[in-house]
Amino acid sequence: MVYRSEPPTHTIAEKLAMANETSSSSSSSLPVVHEDEELIYGSEPGWVEARTSCDHLGSLSADLIHIPTPNTHCNRCHHPNENWLCLCCKDVLCSRFINKHMLEHYQETSHCVALSYSDLSVWCFSCDAYLDAQVILPLRPVYETAYLLKFGEAPPFRTG
Repeated sequence: MVYRSEPPTHTIAEKLAMANETSSSSSSSLPVVHEDEELIYGSEPGWVEARTSCDHLGSLSADLIHIPTPNTHCNRCHHPNENWLCLCCKDVLCSRFINKHMLEHYQETSHCVALSYSDLSVWCFSCDAYLDAQVILPLRPVYETAYLLKFGEAPPFRTG
């Protein structure tokens, strides 16, 4: 699974379309992509590839089926957005982009695996990497539960 660390400005397809439109009518500041240039999904700055294994899953809570709902506010500052679920103790804390309470929680407790209620990505602070919750079997139950709580239906898992 691929996650973006920043919102995209334009997709590759949009850049290609804009480059093709402007190259035929006028000069543009957008780079022209030639046919012999290889476009790799996720190769733009800001893309990260989720890991398919992690050595820190032994610290996960034994019960990840019963979790707080995605609209739960941060336990410390009560901020309603950008909250993460600690998968070790099930505390809900805000992201580093709000008041950094989940990061502080990791630094205080060494609870290193958390699920984002914003996009349902899973992050391991010790690995400093996203984890693929659809591939890593111990993470699938919490991913499925969070997806169901957030969207009201079971997640469409990837095939292949």
